[in-house]
Amino acid sequence: MQTDLHHPLTLEFPELREAIHHLKTSNNHFRRLFDEYHEVDRQVVRIEEGIEPASDARTEEVKHRRLRLKDELYAMLQKVSH
Repeated sequence: MQTDLHHPLTLEFPELREAIHHLKTSNNHFRRLFDEYHEVDRQVVRIEEGIEPASDARTEEVKHRRLRLKDELYAMLQKVSH
């Protein structure tokens, strides 16, 4: 089974590293979404590595959840970096 790499936000958006740190320390909503994003990311990796069994539909659902969280976090990052 092909494994997916972890997608931490600091690697996804290296140019926004300072904004990520700022929001993690100053915005509770961002920090909650940030933590949720990373938990979902770990779940995707566990599924793809065969550690956590899941149907194809469940795998796609978790990947879509990760993408929605990433989009929401990115939108928040864009607001503070402009």
